[in-house]
Amino acid sequence: MTMKTVALAATILAAATGAAHAEWPTDRPIEMIVAFAPGGGTDIMLRTLAPFLEEELDTQFPVLNRPGASGEITYTALSQARPDGYTVSSLNTPGFLTMRIDRKLRFDPTEICPIARIVEDPGTFVVQAGSEFQSLADVVAYAKENPGAVSVATTGRGTDEHLAMIQLEQAAGVKLTAVPFAGANEAKTALLGGHVTMIGLNAGEYSTADHDAFRALAQFSEERSLLLPDLPTAGEQGFDVIMSSERGLAARCDVPEEIRAQLAAAVDTALASPEFQERARQQALPLAFKSGADWQADMPSRLERYTEIFKLIDAGQ
Repeated sequence: MTMKTVALAATILAAATGAAHAEWPTDRPIEMIVAFAPGGGTDIMLRTLAPFLEEELDTQFPVLNRPGASGEITYTALSQARPDGYTVSSLNTPGFLTMRIDRKLRFDPTEICPIARIVEDPGTFVVQAGSEFQSLADVVAYAKENPGAVSVATTGRGTDEHLAMIQLEQAAGVKLTAVPFAGANEAKTALLGGHVTMIGLNAGEYSTADHDAFRALAQFSEERSLLLPDLPTAGEQGFDVIMSSERGLAARCDVPEEIRAQLAAAVDTALASPEFQERARQQALPLAFKSGADWQADMPSRLERYTEIFKLIDAGQ
């Protein structure tokens, strides 16, 4: 191949790439992958957001749920998608960070970049409304007499519910049993069926749940959430448990910078919309916007904290 031919090929490729960028995002839908089952906090957040992104970008955002492995299935799918801006996914911490602590992953976390953090939602532990347990102290007292008998439904190893459980074990000197599920709805069904003792839900998820069927024992924030002003924190009950779920949107890092910037701008515009804010209020979404760059800058310190919590597992806590 002559130098002239190589140069011509490069010119054609550059023109084609530029044309593809110019057509984005209106020539086909942008797939939005959710790492958890339908009906949970992450799913509700992105389904609430999708119509506003569609209006802003003049395209469709079909939502595809791919639950499992604390989010690894979704992150793997995102990492295998073409870096053309037509695939985005949910991004959840702590799961996105903790999964790299204790297992070999099928994707490279450094290849996934946050577009924006949308929600930060403190955790809670929830029992059946008719449960004998009225507080965390009741659960702890029973667990001390019956090691391992208290089962806690989570959405996977390393998720906020799981880390909250580990912290409670450490703070109270008890042994609990984690039972993973694909999403919050499955966990609620298991609790109502008597298959687990209690479940981890976020404040937003619990605030919209049937309070005739479920009762929260504590929330895992430093101060009471505005969503649950009457629910005591774990700290108020004498247990040092602080944990929340951060939820947002992500894309491959090698998606062209101008496309990621457009996605971020569309999220900014949507979140500023009074109509979106009202929808978020109706869905009990505790909005806590952070730019992708700022959220990513926070992650090393969060990973350090989660790693310390994981060490408690190895210590037999």
